[in-house]
Amino acid sequence: MRILAVDGNSIMNRAFYGIRLLSNKSGVYTNAIYGFLNILLKLKAQLSPDAVVVAFDVSAPTFRKDIYSEYKANRKGMPNELRVQMPIIKQLLDMMGDTVLELEGYEGDDILGTVAQKCSDTGHECYISTGDRDNLQLINDNVKVALATTKETIIYDEQKFREDYGFAPINLIDLKAIMGDSSDNIPGVKGVGEKSGVDLIQKYANIDYIYENIGQIEAKPNTKKLLEASKEMAYISKKLATICCNVPIELDFGKWVEKESDLDSLAQKLVELELNTFIEKFDLQEKAKSVKKSAQKPAQTLEIVKDISLADLKSKLGEKVYFFCDFDADEPIKLSIHTNGFVTIVENNVKSALDMIFASGKQLFTIDIKQIYRYMLKNGIEPVTFAFDAALAGYLLNCAGKEYTADVLNSAYADESFDVDDEFMSIAQFKSACENMAKELSQKDMEKLLHEIEMPLSLVLASMELVGFEVDAGGVARFGEFLQEQIEKCKQEIYNYSECEFNINSTKELGAVLFEKLALPTKKKTKTGYSTSAEVLEGLRGKHPIIEPLLEYRKLSKLNSTYVVGLLKVVSPDGRIHSIFKQTETRTGRISSTEPNMQNIPIRSELGSKMREFFVAKEGYTLIDADYSQIELRILAHISNDQMMIDAFNSGLDIHSITASEVFNVPQLLLTPIMRSRAKAINFGIVYGIGAFSLSQDINTSVAEANILKNILKRIVE
Repeated sequence: MRILAVDGNSIMNRAFYGIRLLSNKSGVYTNAIYGFLNILLKLKAQLSPDAVVVAFDVSAPTFRKDIYSEYKANRKGMPNELRVQMPIIKQLLDMMGDTVLELEGYEGDDILGTVAQKCSDTGHECYISTGDRDNLQLINDNVKVALATTKETIIYDEQKFREDYGFAPINLIDLKAIMGDSSDNIPGVKGVGEKSGVDLIQKYANIDYIYENIGQIEAKPNTKKLLEASKEMAYISKKLATICCNVPIELDFGKWVEKESDLDSLAQKLVELELNTFIEKFDLQEKAKSVKKSAQKPAQTLEIVKDISLADLKSKLGEKVYFFCDFDADEPIKLSIHTNGFVTIVENNVKSALDMIFASGKQLFTIDIKQIYRYMLKNGIEPVTFAFDAALAGYLLNCAGKEYTADVLNSAYADESFDVDDEFMSIAQFKSACENMAKELSQKDMEKLLHEIEMPLSLVLASMELVGFEVDAGGVARFGEFLQEQIEKCKQEIYNYSECEFNINSTKELGAVLFEKLALPTKKKTKTGYSTSAEVLEGLRGKHPIIEPLLEYRKLSKLNSTYVVGLLKVVSPDGRIHSIFKQTETRTGRISSTEPNMQNIPIRSELGSKMREFFVAKEGYTLIDADYSQIELRILAHISNDQMMIDAFNSGLDIHSITASEVFNVPQLLLTPIMRSRAKAINFGIVYGIGAFSLSQDINTSVAEANILKNILKRIVE
C-alpha cells in the first residue's frame, strides 16, 4: 500500500505566496486553494497513491513551547487572506475522499512523522509532500519525501539525501541542534553556523558523540569553546527539531483507502468558489450544470426567432434591449439580442440591425461598449448613451477576475434557466446576469461609479484608440541607428576588457567571461550556470571596468529592441500608432494599454526620454501629457489625517521637498535634485510597502542607507 502524506500548512503557504490573490465574486479568496489542488493532483498522477492524508497545524501551543518558550516566537501571524482559505481546503479534501488529520498540542509535522512511522512498522510505502526540509529526517527504506522547491519537486530517498548532505537523514536533527533554525527560532549553538555544523555532522554523525569526545574532535579551538558553552541549548534545540512520531491519533489505513468521494458536494463547492478549472479536471461538468440549474429560477420558455427581418426586429423591440456583438477587427459579424420575451441571433445585415437598435431610443444593455463606440465613431454614427455595460459592471464587482465575457458573467450572475438550444443560451441568460449585477452594484453603492465614470470613459478611450498618436517614424529609425552605433561602441569596450569576442547576450558565455576568465566574485555556481541578472551586475559595479559598458549595452539594447524596433512594427499606414486601452485589466483600477504599451515609454533616463520626442501633434494641435499631482500621497494624507502632509497640500507646497528637508535635515533652499528624487522614491515606497532592498535599487544607494532613510521618514510621520 502506498500512502501520500501531505504537509497541509506548508503546501498551502507555498501556493498562497506563489499565486496572486484570486477571489470569487463574493470576495472569497481562492489562490491558495487553487495552487494546493494543482499540486495535489500532480502528485496523485505522479505517485498513484492508494490513500491520501493531509496533516494541518492547529492554532494552539504545542509541547515544544513547554520545552522552550521562545519557540517560533518570531513567526508572523498567518495573513487573513490565507487563514480564511484553510477551512475551505479541508472541506474540499473531505469531499474528495482524502483524510484530514490535526490534533491540538502537535504540529502537522508530528502527524506526518506518526504516519511515516506506522508505514515503516507495517511495511507500507509513504511519500511525504512538503516544502519544509525538516521532514527529510523521516526518510528511511519505506519513507520518501517529495520536497517542493521554487523550481521543481525533488523526490528524496536515503541515497539522494546522503548525496546532498553527506550524512544519514536522522542526523538532520543533530545539524539543527548545532546551527539552529531562525525560521522556527531554534537557537542552536551560538556562533556556529551551517558550514561548520555540516562539517561536524558529516564527520561525527551526532551531537552525543561530539560532546562525549569534545577534546578529540577535529574542530577549531573557538568552535569547541562555543560548543561547550552552549551544550544545554544544543540538546534543547535537538528536542525542538525532532519530529514526534507517536502522536496519540487514530490511523486507519483501511478506512482511508475505502473512503469515497462526495462528488455532488464537491461540484457544488467548486461552483460556489468559481474554480471552473477543477470542475473539468475532476470531470464534474454535468454535476456542475445541475448545481447551477438548481440555483436558478424554474426553466422558462422564450420565443426564439431565427432569420428575423429588420422590420420584425424593430416591431419586437421592448423598452429594454439586451444585446452583444461579435466583431472581427472593427467589423460587426454577429448580433445576439434578448428583448420583450424573445431572443434572436442576427448574422446577416448586422450593421443595419445595429444602426436600427442605436436609433431606437430604447434602454440598451450590452457588453464592451468601448468596442461599440469605436465602431460608431469610425462609421460616423452619433454615439448614444447606454444603460449598462456588463463587462465594466463585472470588473467593478470583482476586479480580480480573469475575464469578463458574457459566458463568464452569466455563469457568475445569471439565476434563470431557459428551454433553449445551447446556441441561444448565452444571450438568453444575459438579461438575468445584467439585472443581478445592477442590483449588486446598487447594494454596494457603485452605480455612480459605473454610469458617471467608467461608461463615459469608454467613449473617451474609444476616441483615443481611433485617433491614435502620430509618430515621427523617420526620427525613430534615425534614433535606432544612433543606438546601434552606441551599442557597437559598448560591444568593443566589452571585448577589449575581456580580451576576447563572445555572445554578450548568452548568459552562459557572459558568465564564463566574468566569473572564470576575469575571476569576478559570484555566488556558488548552479546547475544552469552563473547568474548574470541586472541585480548581479549592479552588485559588481566597481569590481572591474567591464561592468559599466555591460550595463550600458543592456540598457541600450533594450531601448532599441523594445521602443525602436517595437514601435516601428506597430505604426499604421496612416503614420499613427493605435494603442488599445483596457479598463478591466488591473486590480487597482488603473487603465492599461497594449499594442504598444503607451504608458511605459521611457522618461527616467535622458536617452530614454528622447523617445517621447517622436510622438507629435498634427498641425494646429498640441500634445499634452497630464497626470494627477501625487494622488496616492493625497489619499494617504486623507486616510492617515497626517497634519504635516495636509498642511503641505493645502498650502500648495512640494511634498517631496518637505520630505527631503526632514529626512536629510537640510533647508529646502539648499536641497539638491538628487535629494528630492530620493525623497520622492521614499514617499511612494512607504505607500506601497517597499522593502529596503527595493528602495536601494530605486535610489541607487546601499541597502543599509536605504533602510536608514526609510526609518527616518517613518519616525517623522509617526
